[in-house]
Amino acid sequence: MSENETVNAVRGGNGDVYGYVRADGRVLRNGRGEEIVLRGVGFGSWLLPEGYMWRFPQGGDRPRRIERMIRELVGEEKAARFWGLYYDRYVAEADIAWIAAEGFNSVRVPLLARTLLEEREPVRFKPDMIARIDQVVRWCERYGLYVILDLHGAPGGQTGTNIDDSERDLPELFLDAANRMRTVALWRLLAARYRDEWIVAGYDLLNEPLPEWFAAHNDSVMPFYEEVIAAIRELDDRHMIILEGVHWATDWSIFDALPDSNVLLQFHKYWNAPDTASIQVYLDHRERLNAPLFMGEGGENNKDWYAGAFRLFEDHGISWNFWTWKKMDTDNSPCSIRRPEGWELLVRYLEGGDKPTPAEAERILWAYLDNLPLDRCDYEPAVVSSLFVRAPVRIPAAFYGYKGEGASYGFGARSLSEGDRAADGNRSELPALGAGARAEGFRTADGTDIRFVVPGRTTPNFQHGGGEEWQADEWMYVALQPGDWLAYGCEAAGARAAADGGGSPERSAIRLRVLSEGGGKLYVSDGRGAPATAVEWQEGGWHTVTAEVARSGIAGAAGRIVIEAADRPVGVAWLALLI
Repeated sequence: MSENETVNAVRGGNGDVYGYVRADGRVLRNGRGEEIVLRGVGFGSWLLPEGYMWRFPQGGDRPRRIERMIRELVGEEKAARFWGLYYDRYVAEADIAWIAAEGFNSVRVPLLARTLLEEREPVRFKPDMIARIDQVVRWCERYGLYVILDLHGAPGGQTGTNIDDSERDLPELFLDAANRMRTVALWRLLAARYRDEWIVAGYDLLNEPLPEWFAAHNDSVMPFYEEVIAAIRELDDRHMIILEGVHWATDWSIFDALPDSNVLLQFHKYWNAPDTASIQVYLDHRERLNAPLFMGEGGENNKDWYAGAFRLFEDHGISWNFWTWKKMDTDNSPCSIRRPEGWELLVRYLEGGDKPTPAEAERILWAYLDNLPLDRCDYEPAVVSSLFVRAPVRIPAAFYGYKGEGASYGFGARSLSEGDRAADGNRSELPALGAGARAEGFRTADGTDIRFVVPGRTTPNFQHGGGEEWQADEWMYVALQPGDWLAYGCEAAGARAAADGGGSPERSAIRLRVLSEGGGKLYVSDGRGAPATAVEWQEGGWHTVTAEVARSGIAGAAGRIVIEAADRPVGVAWLALLI
């Protein structure tokens, strides 16, 4: 086994994890020169505990407030013991192995400078904390996962909010020269330590700097990036530099030119439409700056949104990282930590209520620690299936592919001509199907007919931060005229089974939710040359139908499901890949 190979790669796992990752124009390449897309998860709340992942109120919304609560409840000595166990259990070798086995090829590790560095000068790592990062790097090398080092909480804080453990709700990184110098020194230390570690994909210099209410300091960000890059390049000329825009990484107006030849540009995406229009500004920057893109943080939504958003990134060749791997009492992250009995006593205390006794607090906190390991969590495989669009998974019909007309959708012979469609992108003179209004502002440039299932709503709602299911009036469907077709990218049926040494099924089972004004008929195929299956129903209204689709047998992760309206208009709300 060569020095650039991993145990997992040799076993047939993530073979694209090989050698230093580098930016090459608009794409990433691994050490063999192969084009690679990073697909990963973030370790939110591990080295930088976030209160919402603990189901805490504002009084426990950031690390320093959680730490203070625990000290007040159990004392300094037991608090120190608590945190040692917490860090060792929240992310362990079992997590790394499972992430790799699920098909991810990278992890993003958020760092908090306050707990990583000694308080005194000169700037030095705390031995126990840097040892934990070293251990994760070794595990990732073993199992085949690239590591992204993410400075989530810089000295003084780069956002002035809870997410960077701000002490005074100010972005003091940009207000105090000492914090700036300390941050540059931190990156110099990290570069010196990991410069020879090819499994480290790159250095994410600052997470989400400067929300818009601190935009007066935006002009400080690029000079700061340039100073950090210069310090890194004195020691390390191989690792990729990862840069985020301001205002939660969404505002890229600071990027006039690339400050280095090996740069990955990162944006974040939450709670908005999963369509090309929503990321067009980043696609434009990719073309203008000739640099690859990374959706470095996105999630905290429901599984239907995941199926659309992460396919959006795939279809546009954008690397991605899901936020987050593990949190308490959830069904929209892969791992759900079980809420200990009595947890509400801690919540009430943070809200100003009675203080639990030391014995009560210790019992509750140590029960939480017992629930942190992977084998004590409730695993949610449907989350991962949605990210990869892997059976079993449900795909809202409005989240058809994002590669444009002719690749992801098409119009039939009875539809308007190209010229007519350009003049009237909504094809408004065609007969309407169903009573719901058109969805305003979502994929309108495609010219497809997307409507709401229930009359009354006109604007889509994609804000489901707790993973809540769509309400009945939030569901949309695509109205298809005869010959219209939609294609859905997915992981090819059996791809994971084949990777694990199992067989690959010859047929895929697909369920569809359909609408017609009488009987209806759809053709369903895998889009790879296998014969299409005709699916028919005899009555009007909404129905759920099932098709078995022959597979062409082409192996690999890139699969496709194509649906086409036959001889009359039909509507499709969702399709579910069963096997």
